[in-house]
Amino acid sequence: MNSKISDFGMARTFGGDQLEGNTNRVVGTYGYMAPEYAFDGIFSTKSDVFSFGILLLEIISGKKSRGFYHPNHKHNLIGHAWILWNEGRPLELIDECLGESCTMSEVLRCIHLSLLCVQQRPEDRPSISSVVVMLSSECALTEPKQPGFFLGKDSNGAQFFSSNHKSSSINEITVTLLEPR
Repeated sequence: MNSKISDFGMARTFGGDQLEGNTNRVVGTYGYMAPEYAFDGIFSTKSDVFSFGILLLEIISGKKSRGFYHPNHKHNLIGHAWILWNEGRPLELIDECLGESCTMSEVLRCIHLSLLCVQQRPEDRPSISSVVVMLSSECALTEPKQPGFFLGKDSNGAQFFSSNHKSSSINEITVTLLEPR
């Protein structure tokens, strides 16, 4: 009865001794892909850590990562969690049906950990073994940095990315929208 979450789509592409790789074809589940993989096809062991962070946010909030846009600020789940964290209101992320059945300090730790997992730079994200230790102990957690990317919608319903990702366009005019196949 010890459930395990595994294989966010990338584990099978790694060789036994490989820690990082590059692919010509981006495969995976939209909404769970790390920014470096979605944008550049670069994957690593930290790509799955990013996916785990998204999954943790979904479990806490009871909302799907894809398709969630908060009406007040038009950000997706990552953006919503980041805004609540910075405003000192992270417990507002918790799904109502969790109610009194959870320990708030543990849920707050999970929110904190999920934001560490979805940081922009892979080297800033914890390793999965560190995540396990952080989940099962009371060790101090570092402050999370801005998430890798989060989506918002403008008033016309068009999606836009917010990221520190450098544009490859000289005139900053190029727009790319990610859509499912």
